[in-house]
Amino acid sequence: MAKERTGHSVESKKTKAVNGVIFLLLLLLAALTVYPVVYIGFGSFKLNSELVSGGLKLLPEKFILDNYTQAWEMANFSRYTVNSLIISFGVMAVSLMVSSMAGYVFSRKQFRLKSLIYNAMVMFMFINVGSAALRPLFELAVKLHMNKTLISIILISAGSGQATYVFLIHGFMNSVPKELDEAAKMDGCSFFGIYARVILPVLKPALASVALLSFRGGWNEYILPLIFTMTNEKLRPLTVGVVALQNAGDGAAAWNILFAGSSIAIVPIVLVYLFASRQFMGGITAGAVKG
Repeated sequence: MAKERTGHSVESKKTKAVNGVIFLLLLLLAALTVYPVVYIGFGSFKLNSELVSGGLKLLPEKFILDNYTQAWEMANFSRYTVNSLIISFGVMAVSLMVSSMAGYVFSRKQFRLKSLIYNAMVMFMFINVGSAALRPLFELAVKLHMNKTLISIILISAGSGQATYVFLIHGFMNSVPKELDEAAKMDGCSFFGIYARVILPVLKPALASVALLSFRGGWNEYILPLIFTMTNEKLRPLTVGVVALQNAGDGAAAWNILFAGSSIAIVPIVLVYLFASRQFMGGITAGAVKG
């Protein structure tokens, strides 16, 4: 009995030590993640000279609210916000439609080369050619006369994340009992009817995750819209317009205006996450466990 108690005591101390190290690492990671956001938030209220002089002081000597007014007017936020919302909701809609259908088909339909096609798609989750693909994509958009609208940005941005979304939906679909499909088929539902009437309502947690991830992806796009809107400033989203604020100063980088614009641009995506965080975590967890 004494040996058993000693063993439990040693194990308990080791567990506490490991948990303590994990907690410290997570705390450090959280601090490194949150610090830039906090720095930008407080920096948006500072004078530009105060930011340029440097230092580790977070709080401004005086809160300057006029930075936000200048950022809103200089960056044409009202127009750029509309463009960002169009891109984000467009990317979200395309991603939800394509990934839910593809995930359903890969999970329920049997066809030739199914495993090869699915594995090739999943493989592209780990392959990123980066900006090298932008030139051929831009030339293709020009030939199709799609470079003067936001449609090309929406389609390209939505396509870049499809492998991840299909993988997530497919993993969630594998956890859905096939008896539901068979029962619906006995009631006269077609393959697409089962998808529309049975599968989509069940997929809500996974679809919420895809919706949030794709909305965030569309909202944070920078290089793609920067290139596609170079000749048409009216189509610029917030990410491109905010960066242009850096040159709003008289001969010097206006970091205070840039920080104020960045703070404004962060608000919509934070609100979307707060609204859908519970469904997002539920969909991610279910897809990861069952995938």
